[in-house]
Amino acid sequence: MARTKEFDPEAALQSALELFWQRGYEATSMADLVEHLGIGRASIYATFGNKHELYLKAMDRYAEGRDPLLLAELSQPGPALSAVRSVVRRFAEEASSAEGRLHGCLITNTAAELAPHDPAAARRVELSWEHLETPLHCALIRARAQGELPEGRDPRALARMLLVLLQGVRVVGKASSDPARIRDATEQALALLD
Repeated sequence: MARTKEFDPEAALQSALELFWQRGYEATSMADLVEHLGIGRASIYATFGNKHELYLKAMDRYAEGRDPLLLAELSQPGPALSAVRSVVRRFAEEASSAEGRLHGCLITNTAAELAPHDPAAARRVELSWEHLETPLHCALIRARAQGELPEGRDPRALARMLLVLLQGVRVVGKASSDPARIRDATEQALALLD
């Protein structure tokens, strides 16, 4: 007869996500995970696999909770360009917040730490970026169709520029105690949409 788990795998995965998000992949050891999750090493391996597999599952969990407001904000009826501006400003405010400075974004953190040499992590980073870029692109297409964006502007290139800005904002937000740095850069980038 199979033994029942003496821990909640979903809660353990969430706990692992929080630890990885706080410390990063390399700085988190299996001993740290055992202590933080409060479960044995064998149980971690049996449930989640090795540390790398657990990290990828944590990334997937993080992606499941991706910004629920994003699509709603960018697809609402009315002026599309103001919705894009609102989303970009919200990301900038979040990056400048105390929580943003403490943890940053797990996807951005992973892009810097693992993506250059970890294809599985890189795929997840790319997928996450597509989930941000695509609604921005669609909103900018709508903005151009509604006459808010000049006809000669490329919605795809603008969406990519905003994606890169938002990732940079998340990096700078972790390290800078000056919110004006992020605010000024964000406003300059948004001026390019006029």
